[in-house]
Order: sequence, then structure tokens, then C-alpha cells
Amino acid sequence: MNRPDLYLAVSLDVEEEGLFGGQYARRGCSTANTASLTRLDPLCERGVRPTLFCAHSVLADAASRRALTHARDRHGAEIGAHLHHWNTPPLTLDGPEADAALADNAASVPASAVSSPLMAAKLASLMAAGRDLQGAPLTSFRMGRWDLHRGLWPLLAEAGILVDASVRPLHCGVTPLAGPDHFNAPRDPYWVSMPEGRIFEVPLSVTPLLPCLPSLLGRAAPRLRPGFKNWGALSLLPVYHPLWAMQAITRLFVARGGRVLSLTWHSSEMMPGGAPHLPDAAAVDRLMDKILAWTDWLMARWNVRCLTMAQLRETLGPAAPDSSSLRPDAGDGPNDWTCFA
Repeated sequence: MNRPDLYLAVSLDVEEEGLFGGQYARRGCSTANTASLTRLDPLCERGVRPTLFCAHSVLADAASRRALTHARDRHGAEIGAHLHHWNTPPLTLDGPEADAALADNAASVPASAVSSPLMAAKLASLMAAGRDLQGAPLTSFRMGRWDLHRGLWPLLAEAGILVDASVRPLHCGVTPLAGPDHFNAPRDPYWVSMPEGRIFEVPLSVTPLLPCLPSLLGRAAPRLRPGFKNWGALSLLPVYHPLWAMQAITRLFVARGGRVLSLTWHSSEMMPGGAPHLPDAAAVDRLMDKILAWTDWLMARWNVRCLTMAQLRETLGPAAPDSSSLRPDAGDGPNDWTCFA
């Protein structure tokens, strides 16, 4: 029996602890969780080549840098950039005194509230830290909190980013301060072209429970779109779904023509107590066992090729469409999964 070919992109947001509790630390971050990256070893022994999207807090920490280079050199992991704009220096453009005057924690950190000059400075700082580790520019990127807005695309291109993985189809905020509009984003990789450069987008794997629902909402009930992710769609996020649901998401996604599976979680979720929803070693063991079981199930049913984000760009980029040919109808309004209004 012929088995369809699938591509699997496994990625981790490698970042400080202390998230998921409604507070965002500007300073004093711990990155002890990066010692748990060795939990990836059994997955990598199955052929997975992860992309590690690293926050500035991680790239600036000596012990974390050793853990990253171990994963890269032993397993072929790609080191990518992950912008936590709330604690990546500079905190302001007004100098150290203004930075020091900010509170240690923030309850709300909308990316759309950060000016373009400040965001560009933060991005430059992140990329410099990555270059210092890698000895070469980082080329793959994910925005913190998936908070990628349209104005960030040119800044990414100017910084040398070639691949982005920040888009979550079927997700959108009520307002830009609440989150970007990725609702009509394609499920498959595509190009975002602009005068500043060209970026290959690898969206998170998201599928609606019923294929007709997204278009019905767009026409009849657009105000329901922000909550759609909670009741009408499933994402390939192993922390939030049991194994049977991950398998169901995969079957639906593939049956509807999807061929690139993007699976992701956080480095802190591999450290007991590193995240509130994984309080002990038993909880972490269950998560990792579930990911391994899903990977074994996937590879037993399809021909799976595991690639980093950069490898996906090299392999699938030549045949991928440009976002200019995928833009929604004019009546849909502006969106953030391209750089166009």
C-alpha cells in the first residue's frame, strides 16, 4: 500500500521560566530549563531534527549556550531566534535610566504597542546574541506569543530572517492589542515578498473541525472569529491535547491536503515545575511519552521526512506560492499573515 509523503517540522520555543502565569518578567529571568533539552534525545534518535527558537535570555546564558550547541552538534538541531520583546534589550530607546525605571514585571505586553524603531533595536540585539553563539547569522524566527503583526515583516527581512514560523491560522485578536489577525492564513508554507526581502512562512498546523466553518464566519459572523480557536479549530500543540486528539488532528489535516506538519511546545515544559501546568516529573514524563507515541504512530502510517525550518525552505520553497496570490477577498480587511493590507 502506498503511503503519502509528509514533512515534519518540530520546534521548541527555548526561553526562560516564569511564563503562563499572566506576568512577563523584564529582568531576573532564569533559564535553568535548558538543561532539560536532553529530553529531546529519544525524539532525535527517531530522525527528528528540531528547530530551537531561542529567546535573548537563553542566548545570553553560558549554561544554556552549551545546551544549545550540544543539541546542534549531536542531533543537527537548528538554532533560531525567538523575540520576547518585553525583556530583550533595549527595554526603551531612552537609555539605561529609563530601562531601570520600568517595573520588573508586566501584566500585558502587546507587540503592537511597541514602536517600529524600538522593535528593530530589540531584533538587532537578539540577532547579535545569536550570531555570537552561532558564528553566523540566525535565519529562522518565531515571534513571542505568536504576536506577529503586519509591520514586523519588513523588520524581519532587514534583519536577515529567511524563514518565519509565527503564523497561527484561524487565530485572531479582537483588536491589534489583543493579538494579530492570522485567521485566513494558509495551512501550507508560503512566501511573503516585500521590497526589503522574501521570507518563507511555515504556519502552525491548525485545522477547523468542519471545513466550511471559517468561510461561514467570515461572511455571516466575523465577530465570532476571535473565539473560534477555542471551539472550532484544533492545533498541533501536544501540551493541550491527549494522544487521541493529536492523532485526530493529524488525520483531518492530512485528509484535507496538508503535507507539512508543524509541531511545537516550550523548553520550560520539559522541566518539572518549569510551567504551572507541568508541576512535577510525572507530568513531564507523560508529555514526552505522548510526543514519542505520536511520532511513532505518524511514522508507521506515512513516509515522514523530518526537517528543520531552514531545510524546509530549501526543500519546499521553490514550489511554494507567494502570499500575493493567496490574499483574502478585499472585504475581509487587513490581515497580519502577509505584509499587505
